[in-house]
Amino acid sequence: MERARTWNELERRPALAFPEEAWDTTHPSDRVARIKDRLLNCERQVDVERARLTTESYRRTEGQPMPIRRARMLLHLARHTSISIHPDKVIVGNRSLLPRMGVIAPEGAVGWVNRELETLPSRPQDPFNVTQEQIHELRSLFAYWQGKTLEDTVARRIPDGVRRAIEGKVFGLNQTDHAQGHILPDVASWLRHGVSGIRKRVQAARARSTGDAVFYDAAMIALQAAQELMSRYGSLARELAAQEKDAVRAEELDDIALICDWVSENPPRGFWEALQSAWFLFALLQIESNASSFSPGRLDQYMLPFLERDLAAGRLTLPGAQQLLEHLWLKFNEVVLLRSTGSARYFAGFPIGFNIVLGGQLSDGRDATNALSYMCLRAQADLGLPQPNLSIRIHENSPQQFLRAATSVIRRGSGMPQVFNDKVIIPGQIARGVSPEDAANYAVVGCVELSTPGKALGWSDAAMFNMVRLLEITLFGGKDPQSGQQIGLHTPELNEMGCYGDLEEAYDRQMDHFVKLMVEGCNAVDRAHAEVLPSPFLSVVVEDCVERGLDVTAGGAHYNFSGVQGVQVANVADSLIAVRQAVFEENWLDASELLTALRGDFEGRESLWQRLVHRVPKYGNDDPQVDRLAARWADRYSELVARHRNVRGGTYQPGFYTVSAHVPMGAHVGATPDGRRAGEPLADGGLSPSAGRDCRGPTAVLRSVSRLNLRLASNGTLLNLKFLPSFFEGEGALDSFVHLLRTVCELEIPHVQFNVVSTETLLRAQDCPEQYRHLVVRVAGYSAHFVELDRELQDEIIRRTAHAGISAP
Repeated sequence: MERARTWNELERRPALAFPEEAWDTTHPSDRVARIKDRLLNCERQVDVERARLTTESYRRTEGQPMPIRRARMLLHLARHTSISIHPDKVIVGNRSLLPRMGVIAPEGAVGWVNRELETLPSRPQDPFNVTQEQIHELRSLFAYWQGKTLEDTVARRIPDGVRRAIEGKVFGLNQTDHAQGHILPDVASWLRHGVSGIRKRVQAARARSTGDAVFYDAAMIALQAAQELMSRYGSLARELAAQEKDAVRAEELDDIALICDWVSENPPRGFWEALQSAWFLFALLQIESNASSFSPGRLDQYMLPFLERDLAAGRLTLPGAQQLLEHLWLKFNEVVLLRSTGSARYFAGFPIGFNIVLGGQLSDGRDATNALSYMCLRAQADLGLPQPNLSIRIHENSPQQFLRAATSVIRRGSGMPQVFNDKVIIPGQIARGVSPEDAANYAVVGCVELSTPGKALGWSDAAMFNMVRLLEITLFGGKDPQSGQQIGLHTPELNEMGCYGDLEEAYDRQMDHFVKLMVEGCNAVDRAHAEVLPSPFLSVVVEDCVERGLDVTAGGAHYNFSGVQGVQVANVADSLIAVRQAVFEENWLDASELLTALRGDFEGRESLWQRLVHRVPKYGNDDPQVDRLAARWADRYSELVARHRNVRGGTYQPGFYTVSAHVPMGAHVGATPDGRRAGEPLADGGLSPSAGRDCRGPTAVLRSVSRLNLRLASNGTLLNLKFLPSFFEGEGALDSFVHLLRTVCELEIPHVQFNVVSTETLLRAQDCPEQYRHLVVRVAGYSAHFVELDRELQDEIIRRTAHAGISAP
């Protein structure tokens, strides 16, 4: 057993919190393992209570201002939602009675829910059980919501041109059926002030304000809801303690009651109280909005003083603190989001987005790694669960031991931690208007989206732009090649173009046209949120909202951005180099023949397909000619996006990542000149090479990616790499991998993440899913249980290139 560590020791040598001798042997306690096992065995089912209580509240508040209605809804939910404290738990609170329930928030949408209720249990991706009684009750509730939901409001606001572009699969709009998420709330301020302190700030700001008091009235009601929900858990813990026969558990429940009572009004005083208070914050945000990606951010920074205080005073031991932290880790896995069948394909495996980022730098440039950074790595090593979405920040002076400890966790195969690079991200954040101090404090939202903790509404998942579909219709003169329908601008078809430059000119015109339409659609969604789904509780934990008296959806945040993702650079670059070489430079392929081959999915043209796949350069192999094409069009997309402003007074920010959308987005794209067949997935990630086309090792991939100017991609990027477990078996493998991480830093690549799993293991998991329910893999910006993904996405993950070493063969 590891001996107890004093705070002085940990302050001098933070790596002692996760010592090297524990890297291969660390494991969760029996208690934590029991909770994990129950969690994984908990069947997902639909929750009706949220819909019932929300409908009751909205009916009672007809005619009142919407912020007041939203706040009173939260108060009604806080008072009447069924609550429980399950065995073994020491961090309490949830948005539903049981873990992993599919909550239905009718104010977001009822249309798709109503259409899909009967098929929820049998759908291939993210199914939920639902009874006939629940279906009947939900449909009786839905009658009230017709025409009143966000989904309805967005449908009324979307212009016809935007709708045609969406139907043409050039881009898709997100955030259209649930309230606002994708944000880093000000957890540090919440812990520093507590409910009572924030209430005083609201009261003071209201006294200074000469404007409408509705915002402040709503904020006060929301804070009352927070206080009452926490107090209810205190009362429940006290009741359970009185009934408990085990003396140790009874004392523990009494402690939980005291903690809940205290943090319901006051700032936490110690580590347990701080963890509980923070979790209540995230539970309340989920109850209010039923949205994804409320991210904790730099937990190792704002939680450190509480840990230090308890360890220094002897109130807590290091093993005890580790146990508490792992209880919080478990809570992050109790929340899932019920999505439509279509949306579940784009966000498969419940990427709820509780992103925690470790390490990095302080505002003065010093390394920020501390003992809690190592404890968080250990929690991930012990539990291996998909949430939180654990990340690390690296820089030129990151401690070698921290990178080695992170590598020891990466090699375990959960796809975490993912890696973010301060060297390129901090200058990129400054370039988009973030102050140097805030840029140094950046954290990650959801999957890979970059933001400022507690100060920004980045709207970082506003839309996904299918750059490959756009190229397809450009080749055919703005038409869909199968239907002949005119989707884009009238430009020449490929066989009418005199030179390669004509193709780039046409592609540029189409891209400019559709980016404008995408922005128009995103702004319509933005306005709809402010109209029907203001978020009064979220607003009190976002800087400047209280001071301005403005809801976060109305532009109250200090920074206001909108993030839109380009998908997928690799397929575009590989296709353009194929057309340029084959049709215009080497002249071995006629343009009309290529269009015919694409329209027919290369049927009867196997030799042409083979030549396009194997004889034309591919992105991801350190080939400057194709990499420069990837850079040109990544830059161009970024430039076009950054020209636009959103309705909250901020700017649009480009990014390159896919979540799991590369699979369904590929299903809507025909055959492409890179040799990709019709309907096949696009390249995964956002900057990753096409599956199986990167043949020269991971270093070559990194060099290809480094040729893109990724400081422009300020919303975030995503690069997937897959390693065989055998790589980590050799002597010095850990240090070789750390060298790879330092190469990532040197080459100014913003993000990289790793799957460490063999193809054989994945194939066995497909055949015997019940034996592999613990297997967690990296999808794209998030991890998920492999057996909870549908077959199509599983197959795509299996096809990704697996590297056995660092250097090219």
